[in-house]
Amino acid sequence: MMKLRRALVSVGLGVVALTGATLVASPAAAAPAGTTSLAAVLAADGDTFDRHWYDFDIADQAIAAVLQAKPDSPVAVLADGSVPLTAFLPNDRAFQLLALDLTHQWLRTEEQVLTAVAGAVGIDAVEQVLLYHVVPGVTIDSGTALRSDDAVLTTAQGATFRVDVLSRWFSLVRLVDQDPDAFNPFLIRSKLDINEGNVQIAHGITAVLRPINL
Repeated sequence: MMKLRRALVSVGLGVVALTGATLVASPAAAAPAGTTSLAAVLAADGDTFDRHWYDFDIADQAIAAVLQAKPDSPVAVLADGSVPLTAFLPNDRAFQLLALDLTHQWLRTEEQVLTAVAGAVGIDAVEQVLLYHVVPGVTIDSGTALRSDDAVLTTAQGATFRVDVLSRWFSLVRLVDQDPDAFNPFLIRSKLDINEGNVQIAHGITAVLRPINL
């Protein structure tokens, strides 16, 4: 795991960039103006672990753990609701599957999962993985995403992933990351446009995006 830790920490932070296809905004979409932060939304359910594997407690607690260890981390942008960004949030089950891949153990509580992932790769790597899920400078709603097949997004971590629209009718969108050996996540239809109306928006995804080949 030392190789993974060094590789992730060595990647610099980037700014939003688009290559390939261009993001196409929904024709009737009004520019969002709200400034509620994603951090506030994630903490709204009590800011704790629970037994529900299809919300975002582990992502919430991972953000808190990074900021506790590194108060000046760029992850803090998620708490500044005036900064436009789009986050793709792995649900708790996604982190459980990542922990299984890293440790070969099926862990049964959310707290065990976060502890195992952080212990396997280190807090600096957790920070870089979180930043890989954030596209800064742009508010991408689900309608825009569905019209943006083959768009390549540069994340706050500096690497890219590709938007692969498999079906606009069924809202079936895959995100193709930098690990060719792992399953690529899909957007979760029931968890789209989290924090809609604000300049920070999020979409739930089924797996953790990987900025390198793990």
